[in-house]
Amino acid sequence: MSNHVKPSFFHYFVAIATFLTVAMLSYPLYDHDHTLLAIFIPVALFIAYLVFRSLTRRIRRKAKALQEHFPDTWKELLIKNVKFYRELSPDKKVLFERKVYLFLAEKRITGIDTEVDDLDRLLVASSAVIPIFAFPEWEYNHLDEVLLYPNSFNSNYETAGDDRSISGMVGNGIMNGKMILSKIDLHFGFEHPQHKRNVGIHEFIHLLDESDGNIDGIPDALMEHRYAEPWLRIMHQEMQKIKSNQSDINPYGATSEEEFLPVASEYFFQRPELFKSKHPELYNLLNRIFHQSPKIS
Repeated sequence: MSNHVKPSFFHYFVAIATFLTVAMLSYPLYDHDHTLLAIFIPVALFIAYLVFRSLTRRIRRKAKALQEHFPDTWKELLIKNVKFYRELSPDKKVLFERKVYLFLAEKRITGIDTEVDDLDRLLVASSAVIPIFAFPEWEYNHLDEVLLYPNSFNSNYETAGDDRSISGMVGNGIMNGKMILSKIDLHFGFEHPQHKRNVGIHEFIHLLDESDGNIDGIPDALMEHRYAEPWLRIMHQEMQKIKSNQSDINPYGATSEEEFLPVASEYFFQRPELFKSKHPELYNLLNRIFHQSPKIS
């Protein structure tokens, strides 16, 4: 992560190129009166500085966040509410805290008809960090904001009525760059890991899947090419088992390839010991995809 808290060669190159471009475009204005250089050179430098500041805004924000002390009250909330964090070694806990802090420094979390407190923010950030914990340079570049609804909602984003069956979704169209999560379901996933479901993890894995341009159940950005064929084979075999009532994986995972990955991953992170016992080949593939093996207790 250290590479992302310092300006790169690219940032300096763009700033210098900006300065030279402004200086060259201004040349006709000072060509016959070099005394005007005293005006145009500072102007070109100032414009280059503004470009540099704009390009490095996120880097400065990250650097500031890394200098902040992770609140003790937040650590207590994570220990109490996030099993994944609780079972990490002390040094890995520090890494988890850094990733959580950086996520919260960059992404807005907004309550829609509900209040958002520290625990809500930490659970959203934990949902984001858990799947990419082993990827030091990963960023959710296409996510700007997470909207928390008080409960489940329908396709029209309404939280009242009988047709509310959605607990989370990755936005598209006018909702591009946003994720919507049901607050009550977000909490349920962390409070009851034995249910093998976690809507926060589910939706962030959709984002990981989408990072290659398509939500298709094949996480190309994370998966080595040699595992693609085994993944497709096992995925389709397990989907058939689900449809035949021969699998304990959530039936929702059989609705499409794009849903199988997040559903299986929820199980992988929530109940790793049971998942490894019942689905060893699938467990090993997810281990290779996420580069981690959740602690078997």
